[in-house]
Amino acid sequence: MLVTSYQVRSFQLSDSVAVTELFRDVMSDDCYDETMAAFARQLSWDSELILVAEEEQKIVGVIVGTIDKQQAYYYRIAVGQEYQRRGIGQALIEALRQRFVGRKVHRIMVTVDVHNEVVLPVYEKAGYGSDDFSRNLHRLSIVNG
Repeated sequence: MLVTSYQVRSFQLSDSVAVTELFRDVMSDDCYDETMAAFARQLSWDSELILVAEEEQKIVGVIVGTIDKQQAYYYRIAVGQEYQRRGIGQALIEALRQRFVGRKVHRIMVTVDVHNEVVLPVYEKAGYGSDDFSRNLHRLSIVNG
């Protein structure tokens, strides 16, 4: 088994191209378009809630979160296909959870839409259950501007 190391850190503007390419590689066209619009809004509002996983100076994962009305939301997570099943998604979720807790939010939710149903088991593995899933995406500011 190949042992690799990665680090989770805050998004930096210099990561933009790599994150965009990662989203493009792992998402459908519709998901990509929606995600990029929300990503741009979140970036302009609070870039501290966007984290990346980096391995050997390559962006291999990204998670986008937001806080809306004192509730925190995991909006989108993406891990490069060849880097999946290595704990990177779990590390991104946990690092963002710590940021949410530091902001003293009332609740942490996982946004659910047609595009991220397949990654719900990743959140379940991190301890989130059906009561933590929010399917009311239309209410989020980063989605609707």
